[in-house]
Amino acid sequence: MRVAIMQPYFMPYIGYFQLIAAVDLFVVYDNIQYTKKGWINRNRFLRNGVDHVFSIPLKAGSDFLDVCNRELAEGFDRNKLLNQLTGAYRGAPHFATVFPFIKNIIECTDTNLFAYLHHALIKTCEQLRIHTRIIVSSSVPVDHSLKNQDRVLAICSAVGAQTYINAIGGTSLYASEPFRAKGIDLQFLQPSPVKYDQFGNVFVPALSIIDLLMFNTNENIQSFLAPSSELR
Repeated sequence: MRVAIMQPYFMPYIGYFQLIAAVDLFVVYDNIQYTKKGWINRNRFLRNGVDHVFSIPLKAGSDFLDVCNRELAEGFDRNKLLNQLTGAYRGAPHFATVFPFIKNIIECTDTNLFAYLHHALIKTCEQLRIHTRIIVSSSVPVDHSLKNQDRVLAICSAVGAQTYINAIGGTSLYASEPFRAKGIDLQFLQPSPVKYDQFGNVFVPALSIIDLLMFNTNENIQSFLAPSSELR
């Protein structure tokens, strides 16, 4: 069984979903520390040919809290975010069909950060026709005080992984020998190159999946989800 383990992000770029599509089981961390300068609750969209950051505001909380213990800000204006995306993508070829899906995600009433992100992840995988099984890390019976590679190895062993696949950017984070010692093959996914028309402007890569959905047919999206290679 091929397994991937990642922290959650809000509407991440296509590479995240290429990884999910490449495995049989995807484990998403809920009991992992929230990182203030990361991309857990923010991403980039295209406006007037330039990338802009949008974010899901959070209640003030300790920097040491896990994602599952953070809450959305009471003043989170969902309509304001929807209006920003409408202004940016109203002229996109698939706006009419994609916007109701985006609206459903942003209007989710969950106020817990992980619940909000998990809802978006599940719904986006459905939209992309990805059928990989997805579970949350806290449901796996391991010692969750373990860190980094040790934690990944424990989760992989607990779920019966034969292969652990990580994004290509993680090559410096993991060593193959500890995985091999547990009978697990370590691989890294090289994302497929993705480029498409964005209102005829210079292409801006690695934007939120929202951007890709706005400009591409279902057929194009399925072709983008196919990995170009898996590297040992």
